[in-house]
Amino acid sequence: MRIFPLRSIVAFALVWALIGARPVLAEQDEAGFRPLFDGKTLEGWDGDPALWQASDGVIRSVTTDDAPLEYNQFLIWDGEVGDFVLRLEFRVADRGVGNSGVQYRSKRMPDAGNWVVGGYQADIERTNKHMGILYEERGRGILANRGEKVELTAGPKGVKKQVVGKVGDPAEIVDGVRAGEWQTLEVSAVGNELVHKLNGRTTVRVVDNDAAHAAQRGIVALQVHKGPAMQIEFRNIRLKDIARNDGAVSNE
Repeated sequence: MRIFPLRSIVAFALVWALIGARPVLAEQDEAGFRPLFDGKTLEGWDGDPALWQASDGVIRSVTTDDAPLEYNQFLIWDGEVGDFVLRLEFRVADRGVGNSGVQYRSKRMPDAGNWVVGGYQADIERTNKHMGILYEERGRGILANRGEKVELTAGPKGVKKQVVGKVGDPAEIVDGVRAGEWQTLEVSAVGNELVHKLNGRTTVRVVDNDAAHAAQRGIVALQVHKGPAMQIEFRNIRLKDIARNDGAVSNE
């Protein structure tokens, strides 16, 4: 009978323990999440049926140069969020404007057109220039660039943005992120603290103390951008509502 060294046995046991733990950890990590998309239809969503389709587990929007959009439009989820974590996957085609985003704590703006939304946006952009930033659609504009930790307050001429630290290197955060490939996005909001994560890497962390403009509740929506032809896809969209006393936003 062959005798194995004790350290080999211990190492082997640890490997199997870790392998066995992975599914459990994944289940715990997803505890409390519910799907917002049934994978087959746009039931529970509102948008221009000429722009948005659902099939094979994917929500897709395709625009053409023959019929360019005159303004940004959105597919709007039939519900509201307050404190939450939203997770999804997206894929933006490597052509055209390639600009999209995920709205949250936002509001409809019917005076601006059909399916128009304003509010916080986790930006999606095919060249990675603005990927993962915090932008306020039809509002205060860019609130945090990728890699920034920001505090927002009211200023004499609008919002005052103070960069108080870094959450990472802007280039390293998008290392390996390529148009035409699926990426994961997580958006967290608890109180005035907003966090975006791209493929598990924090892109921005913002505390919005601009009381006149900081939103505490609102809608979730997916963007298709005006301009040249583009294609954006979303899948595995799921939401976890958070009670305010559950603690802070997920850590970096």
